[in-house]
Amino acid sequence: MTAEATPSLVGKTDGPAGAGPSARGARARGTSGYPRYVAGKLGGAAVSLLAVLVTSFFLFRLIPGDPVKFMTGGRQVSAEQLAAYRREFGLDLPLWEQFTDYCGKALTGDLGTSYQFRAPVIDKITEALPNTLLLTGTSFVLYTALGIFLGTRAAWRSGGLGDRLNTGLALTLYSIPSFWLGLLLIIVFSVGIGPIPGLFPTGGMESGGEEGFAYVLDVAHHLVLPVVTLVAVEYGQTLLVTRSALLDEMGGDYLTTARAKGLRDDLVRRRHAVPNALLPTMTLIFINLGRTVAGVILVETVFSWPGLGGLFYQALSVPDLPLVQGLFFVFAAAVIVMNTLADLIYPLLDPRVGR
Repeated sequence: MTAEATPSLVGKTDGPAGAGPSARGARARGTSGYPRYVAGKLGGAAVSLLAVLVTSFFLFRLIPGDPVKFMTGGRQVSAEQLAAYRREFGLDLPLWEQFTDYCGKALTGDLGTSYQFRAPVIDKITEALPNTLLLTGTSFVLYTALGIFLGTRAAWRSGGLGDRLNTGLALTLYSIPSFWLGLLLIIVFSVGIGPIPGLFPTGGMESGGEEGFAYVLDVAHHLVLPVVTLVAVEYGQTLLVTRSALLDEMGGDYLTTARAKGLRDDLVRRRHAVPNALLPTMTLIFINLGRTVAGVILVETVFSWPGLGGLFYQALSVPDLPLVQGLFFVFAAAVIVMNTLADLIYPLLDPRVGR
C-alpha cells in the first residue's frame, strides 16, 4: 500500500493528531453541557419555589377557623371591632388582592405579620430556627454516620446474621411513627415504668435558671430523647440505600482487579467499593439536609421543643395564616434548594450525569 493511499489511516492511527479534534470536540460538548444542565436545574428550582409560594397561600385558607375571632380571645366584640381587625390585617380585601399583596411582599423577604404574636413572621422564624437546627442537625449527623457505617457492614457481609439483624431492625424502626416512639420513650425514660426510673425531662429545651456550662449540660439532657427518637426512625433509610448501592458495586470487575493486585479486603471496601456506592447516597443526604431546616413537626410537638416544627403546629391551631404560610414556604424552599444543590454536585462526582 502506497503512502498516497494511506493518509487517512495515518491520521487515524496517530495518537495526538488523530485523537485531538474528536477529543477536543467531546470536551467542548461536555463543557457546554454542564452549564445547560445547571441552567435547567436552577430554572426548575425557581418554578418550584413559585409553585410553593402560590400553594402556600391558597392551601391554608381551606383550614376551618376564623383568625379574627382568635385574636379577640373569645371576648364579646362588636361587628365594628371585628371589621377593624379585618382591615388591620387586610382580611377585608378580595382574595386576588390579598394574593398579589402576599406575593409582592414575599418576593422582597416580607412574609407578613403573625396574628397571634403581632410580630413579623421572619422574626419568629429566625428566633426558632437555631433550636430546630440544634435538634435536627445533631440527629442528622448521627443517623447519617450510623446508617452509612451499618449499611456498608451489612452489604459487605450480605446474608450473614449481622446483615439480617441490621436490615430487620432498620425496617422495623423506619416503619414506626416518630410521634408514637417519642411518646413511648417519654413513658419509659421520663415518667418511669417499673424498675426504670425517670431519667430525662418530659419536654422543653431547658429547665431554667442555669448558666454557663451547666446550661449546656441542661440543654444536652433535654436533647437526648428527641435525638434518640429521630435517629432511631431515620437511620434505617440511609442504611438501606447504602446497603443496596454497595451490593450493586460488589460485582464490579474493578474490585476483582483490586483484589488480584493483593489489596486486603478491608482496603478494597474502603478505597474502591464504598466511595462509588456513596454516590446514590449523596442525593438522600442532601434531601435529609433540607429536611433538617424544616425540622420534624411531630417530634418537636411531642417533646415541646421550641423549634420551627412546634411553631408550625401552634400556628395551625389558630389558624395564623401569615405564620403558617411563611413556615411552609421556608420548609419547602429548604428541600428544593438542597435537592437542586445535590443535582448540581452529582455531575462533578459522576461525569456521566448532566453531560
